[in-house]
Formats: sequence, C-alpha cells, structure tokens
Amino acid sequence: MTYLDYQATTPLAPEALAAMLPWLESQHANPHSPHREGRRAKAAVEVARDQVAALFPPGGRVAFTSGATEALNWAIKGTTGPIVTLATEHAAVLDTVAAEAAKRRQVTILPVNPDGVVDLDEARAVIPPGTGLVAAMLVNNEIGVIQPIAALAEIAHAAGALILCDAVQGYGRVPVPDTVDLIAISAHKIHGPKGIGALWIRDGIDLAPLMHGGGQEAPGRSGTLSPALCAGFGVAAQLMADRKDQDAAHIDRLWSLSLDRLGPGWTINGSTEHRYHGNFNVRRANLDVNRLMSDLRDIAFSAGSACASGSGRSSHVLRAIGLTEAQARASIRLGFGRYTTETELRDAIDAIVAAAEAQWP
Repeated sequence: MTYLDYQATTPLAPEALAAMLPWLESQHANPHSPHREGRRAKAAVEVARDQVAALFPPGGRVAFTSGATEALNWAIKGTTGPIVTLATEHAAVLDTVAAEAAKRRQVTILPVNPDGVVDLDEARAVIPPGTGLVAAMLVNNEIGVIQPIAALAEIAHAAGALILCDAVQGYGRVPVPDTVDLIAISAHKIHGPKGIGALWIRDGIDLAPLMHGGGQEAPGRSGTLSPALCAGFGVAAQLMADRKDQDAAHIDRLWSLSLDRLGPGWTINGSTEHRYHGNFNVRRANLDVNRLMSDLRDIAFSAGSACASGSGRSSHVLRAIGLTEAQARASIRLGFGRYTTETELRDAIDAIVAAAEAQWP
C-alpha cells in the first residue's frame, strides 16, 4: 500500500510511539493525582507541553484538548461578538460558527479568490470595529493554500477583534505569525497520536469553558489528560522542530517530482505560489474519481476532505474557489511527507495517470 493521504492523517513517528509505550504498559497514574506516581505523570505532561509550546509564539499557554475540533469549538464558543471567517475553512470552524449563528450571534463568511487566497481589501470591508473574532486557516487542508494570516491579524486587531488561527496543517511546517491570539493544532497531523490536540491561548485572553468539570487544564478545560497521548504529541512536535529543514527539502523534491510525472491534461487546484508543497490537489476533465479509486486500491489518496467522506457532497473548498460541480468531482488530492519515498510517489503517480487515461480508450 502506498499512503498518499497525509492531510487526513500522518503515519505515527516511531519515536512518538516509543515515548507513549511506557505510559500504556506500566505507568498508569492519573497526572492530576497528588501522590508520587501522579506527580511523575504530571511531569511527563509538562515536558510534552513545553515541547508543543516551543513551536508557538512567545507569550501564551498551551491547553491540551482531545483534538483540533475541540480546540476550535472552544476558541469560537468561548469568545463573544460578531465572527468573520472564510468560505474555505474546515467544517470544524464552519459548522461551529453556523451553530453560533443559530443562537443569533452575527456571522460573516468571507469569500476567497479563485486561487483560494483571501482578498485583504474585502476582509477590511467586512471586519468593522466591534468584530469579536476572526477565524482563518493557515494552510488549507484540501488545497494546501497558505493564507496571509499576519495581514488578517493586523486587520482584526485594528477592529478590536481576536484572531483564531487553525494551524492544523501548517504547525511545524509554515511559521505561525507572532500576532495571532488563538491557535488550534492536532497531534495526528504531525506524526503524533490521534485523540489529542491543543489550543494555544495568548496571555491575557480568557475563554469561557467549553466543558465543565474538574478544570484540570489551567485555562479552563476539564477532563483527565492521557500522559501517553501527551508524551507522543510532545515528541512529535520536537521532531517537527528538529527535522524542519530536512522535511521541507524532502517535500519540495516530492512536489517537483509530482509536477514532472503528472503530464498534460491535469490542472492544479488553488494557488501554486502561496501553497504548502505537501498538498497536491489536481483535476482532470471528466475524470471518474470513484472508478479511479476502485482501480487503484493499493494507493491511498483522497477524493476530497476526509471529514466529508461518504457525505455525497462535493468539496465546499473547491466550490468556493469557483470550480463547477463537475470539476470538483473530477479532483483528487495527493498528500505526502516525511515517510513518502520518491520511488513510491513516482510509481503511484504513473499508475494514477495510466488509470485515468484508460477511462478514455
């Protein structure tokens, strides 16, 4: 099996697994307990917290969550005032702001240009004084487009608003501007375990709790933390820092290889200039993607966002950049990264091209 679905999830790093195993096998104490073993577990959690925080701006605190979806929900529901967000955001943002709109909170959905990048003049026009929160994704999970988060932060702050950055796809890969106020991330997108994420909260910002209970996490998040998940997350974050240049160079080589092997007849969806190169979202006219995936069962790739799988809907991101329904449904996403070899990617793309061409004998 050739795995090319890194935007959906990444392979667990062996080092992250090794860090988790002791806490799964023999060290089972509750990190919120005051006895010696509890304090040992808490120490492991705090080491992981520092490792995760090292890739964030200074002047904030990291609260562990069950994942980025919880972090985004907490950031949005824990703030007040009108919300402005982008049409290409993840469902965890769009569905949450829709739920807030149902409670009569004012919501504005900002369109993007055909390349997937927001128009900053339009952003200024719809982020007036009195806005409470601006939510924008650093790297789009479907088309890899990088948004001008620093400029959006400047506009948000001029209006007196906080800015929330969904950095799930960009954390450790694309720098997060120091001027953001809230950042959501997920461990399993950086070769860590599933079931844990984090919300970074700038000092001085207080959020209303999303869940009530013991308040174990200082910013107000309740629930018992898993030392195993925290340890795996921490090591994965440390690896992102240690291997940043090596990983980036490898991904750039894979991107160039993809462009060389694809051949004519294919179009890249989204900006190629403002883009993370580990995301290769392309379309071909009249391509039957369901047939393509059936013919290539030994290659794991995506026909769209993993979060919309089985919904029957075409990608809202592809529609937001102006693609027709037919174009959106004729698109595929290849995601690659640290553990993808050049040989397996070349062979996979050759197989995809051949299978696509076989649809028009």
